[in-house]
Amino acid sequence: MQRTIGLLLITIILSPVSTLAQRKRTATTPSRTAATTSSAAQRAGAVRVAEQIKVLARFIYLLGGVAKGLEGVDDATRRNEASAAVIDQAKQNKATVRASIQSVREGLDKLEIDFRNTPELLRYYIKLAGVAARAATAEDLAAANQFDKAGRTLLEVVNHLADVLLEMR
Repeated sequence: MQRTIGLLLITIILSPVSTLAQRKRTATTPSRTAATTSSAAQRAGAVRVAEQIKVLARFIYLLGGVAKGLEGVDDATRRNEASAAVIDQAKQNKATVRASIQSVREGLDKLEIDFRNTPELLRYYIKLAGVAARAATAEDLAAANQFDKAGRTLLEVVNHLADVLLEMR
């Protein structure tokens, strides 16, 4: 009986140690760790690209309606049919759109920098490069009150990001 209890105690005591030793061996295997890290970085990068696509899609959807409204106000202003309050509101809306496009461009700049500086994502950076420059073009178009063209340029950015996402799968 004492032998059985002693054997059971030894088994219980040594069991976690052997399990822990096995975990250490598998956890420190360089190839598995590197593959897991690379896979996690790739997954995180893909999530960030997808988030940018979502942000841009939502923004472009809203921009379409705003751009139409701004064009209507500009036409009414040219015909001297717009009130001062409507013109002021249009100026504020234009400033908001420009600031939003600038924010989108800054987010894309950061995405490009992160891909360029993350070794596991560097191979996708080549495909990603240029999206911030296209967003800067949209920013310039918005500054020139060409909101429709700015939206079309941002659509090109969405297409570019979608291509990157396809490459990453």
